[in-house]
Amino acid sequence: MNRLITSGAACALLLMAGAMPALAQGSGAAQGVALPLSGRSTQAGSVVSSQTALPGAASSVNTASPTVQAQGALTGSRRGASALAGPLGFKEAIDRGLAYNLGTVNVGQAVQQARSQQALARSALLPNIGADLAATRQQLNLAANGFSSFGAPQLGFSFPSIVGPFNVVDLRARLSQSVVDVTSWKNFKAAREGASAANWTTEDARDLVVLAVGGSYLQALAAKARVESARSQLLTAEALFKQTGDRRAAGVAAQVDVDRSQIQALTQQQRLTALVNDLAKQKIALARMVGLPPTDGYDLADAVGFSAAPPAAVDEALRLAREHRADLKSAEAQVRAADLARSAARSERMPTVGVSGDYGSIGSTLANGRMTFSIAGRVHVPIFDGGRTEAHVSQAEAVVAQRKAELEDLTSQVEADIRRAVLDLTAATSQVDLAQRNIAVTKEALDLTRQRFEAGVADSLEVVQAQEAVATAELDYINGVFAHNLSKLTLARATGQADERLSDYLKLP
Repeated sequence: MNRLITSGAACALLLMAGAMPALAQGSGAAQGVALPLSGRSTQAGSVVSSQTALPGAASSVNTASPTVQAQGALTGSRRGASALAGPLGFKEAIDRGLAYNLGTVNVGQAVQQARSQQALARSALLPNIGADLAATRQQLNLAANGFSSFGAPQLGFSFPSIVGPFNVVDLRARLSQSVVDVTSWKNFKAAREGASAANWTTEDARDLVVLAVGGSYLQALAAKARVESARSQLLTAEALFKQTGDRRAAGVAAQVDVDRSQIQALTQQQRLTALVNDLAKQKIALARMVGLPPTDGYDLADAVGFSAAPPAAVDEALRLAREHRADLKSAEAQVRAADLARSAARSERMPTVGVSGDYGSIGSTLANGRMTFSIAGRVHVPIFDGGRTEAHVSQAEAVVAQRKAELEDLTSQVEADIRRAVLDLTAATSQVDLAQRNIAVTKEALDLTRQRFEAGVADSLEVVQAQEAVATAELDYINGVFAHNLSKLTLARATGQADERLSDYLKLP
């Protein structure tokens, strides 16, 4: 700003104009915060665990077929700071997942962003203090600025048409403060609820990581158990093939018995190859989740066996979910944030009050400057804004309606998750019990059939069928234990306690 230094009242007026501070930022027409229409976030990814009924391998009996599948960020991780010292335990896998899985890393960045938005909204309510130093050297043409009386000297003084060059140095501290700004205050409260929702989302992401990593570990254990069972079945098939060959050489068995036993051995070898490949891929997927190099070159330390499930009454589980589900609390906070944002939009019609002031030294140099100050107040009354406030209110009301609908949908989804988990848990418990009994019966039948084959009163077909029955029973038991443990883990997540009460739901070593 150019400053004209003259004498008397004109000089004082120009100095006041140059030193007048700007009013507080929040004292003008503040605007309500604009929230996204949907409050749902997919930054953490998702986990789908299911238990379906599929036909058994060698019979028409429907057996449990549990699966768990992580999607999105939950399938990846940043590289862990520490290498794996030995076999990977279940609890260690959970801890590494919570530390390195992208599900928690991505949500952590979202929380930081929400906190930054809260700090930004709070800044509109706090004083703005600053200081500046302005130094100007000027030479002015007064005639060009409207001064036209440059005639003959009067009273011995000749009014010059050119002034300067001269210096103006202004060192000044400035302060502005919003006094009454309802919109900014409600914006801050909405941002605070948004930060609270982000914090709850972090807790929910931890539960998702526990479900994803824990479920993948259980799935890898089931794959490992299938490999061990297939190896046992292969040894049995190879022994039968050798025994049948010996009997054929002795002339007491037909060639068709040898062929059947060889086909059985080759079939078991094919199954073993496929199961070993599946186990390797399961271990690679698990390593990707917990910050390990994507390799299957490590062992699973823990064998999470069957243990009785905690009481699983639906009403009690629903009560626990209402108390502990972090995603429910996040959705409720998002509804409150949307309500406050709508209220802030409506408050744009209200007057705002602000004050500002400055204090500093002005002169031709810093050494000969004189102290000056100014104080200003402002009341802004909105009268007509072209429909902007009504548009903001309409937009905020749409957000409120959407957030409430999402909360209602999530509440229904939580109940559905709990009921499905309880049903799966009940079915898996029965599956394990029946599979245990079936294994004992089929093994006994296999022993008796082999004795009859050795005695020459049965052919190899009966032995192969009995062996397939044992393999099917063992597979049913493995799937049953996996389904049971996965159902308990899913129920823990459905009630919002996957991270805190993991050891209560699963029998860990």
